[in-house]
Amino acid sequence: MRFFSAWMLLVFLVGGASAQPLRLVLPTDNEGMLTGDEPSFYQYTNRNFQGRRSYPWQGGQYGFVRNQREVGSRIVFTRFHEGVDIRPVRRDANQEPLDEVRAIDRGQVVHVNDVERHSNYGLYVVVEHWWDGAPFYTLYAHLAETDVEPNTWVERGQKLGRMGYTGVGINRTRAHTHFEINVLLSRRFQIWYDANYNDENWHGIHNGINMAGLSVPDLYLRLQEDSTLTIRDFFEEQEPFFSVTVPNIGRLDLLERYPWMWRNADQGEQTSWEIAFSQSGLPLGVLGSGRVVMRPVVSMTQPSAVAYNYNTNGLLSGTADVPALTERGERYIELLMIPAEAPVLPRSVYEWW
Repeated sequence: MRFFSAWMLLVFLVGGASAQPLRLVLPTDNEGMLTGDEPSFYQYTNRNFQGRRSYPWQGGQYGFVRNQREVGSRIVFTRFHEGVDIRPVRRDANQEPLDEVRAIDRGQVVHVNDVERHSNYGLYVVVEHWWDGAPFYTLYAHLAETDVEPNTWVERGQKLGRMGYTGVGINRTRAHTHFEINVLLSRRFQIWYDANYNDENWHGIHNGINMAGLSVPDLYLRLQEDSTLTIRDFFEEQEPFFSVTVPNIGRLDLLERYPWMWRNADQGEQTSWEIAFSQSGLPLGVLGSGRVVMRPVVSMTQPSAVAYNYNTNGLLSGTADVPALTERGERYIELLMIPAEAPVLPRSVYEWW
């Protein structure tokens, strides 16, 4: 609980700085998320659980909404869905979707995947937006076609492509736009990728592995409630689910892009970093710490009715009494630990620290 008290105090002390409120539009003409008609907004998933087939629209939501599993007397959803799946509102006589997919705000196109087999997302576009002096990345996936080129600027509401069903696991009936709003984890991503993967990285630093998605519905609904909301306000409202303390081997690359995540930048010697995360692993904030650690240590967790391996996107295992990073969690933390200016890494960041 130590992180929570420090976190809330520092939010009070540094929050509220002047910044531009967000002015976002939806990526398609489907407005069901904002009008309360969620079944018309979210594309359903095919579910087969314990011999019963169903088609729940809830599977198209953001969050832990897929892969049901019976754990004791509970039914839990163990697979995290990074974005939202938006249904089409128009189709032609052949049931092909006709919906335009548009930029939610002014920004620069930084990546276009125009080779379907290079990603489970099929054809997709990534746009970089600068909010509160920091870059955020919107991703528009499963497109039938793309209408923009990398390094071009687009305006709020400008067409990026047309809704489709390219990629893995969907068909014409389930055509939709998979939409995400992300932070970029590391500009040093290729170093980490080369140390962990042998296959080609077709997407550079805009690889989905290097982006962590925030809750799209929560952000849009908060903007409906408060037209003055900034992205920094939204982050400071989020309560961490767990935190990890890591050795300070250099200023975190994450803080180069999101300096307001550093909650106590003006304090003394900081021998380690305590990074706070949402339940899915979205970084929410960083505290400099005087604690000496040799390797990443789980320093705080929220209570959970089930073991953490079911509800932390594969990052934690154990229970509140004995939480630990999984192998996947360790790799994820290694990516975040790489300093802004880092040498070429061998297999692990610990080998050169």
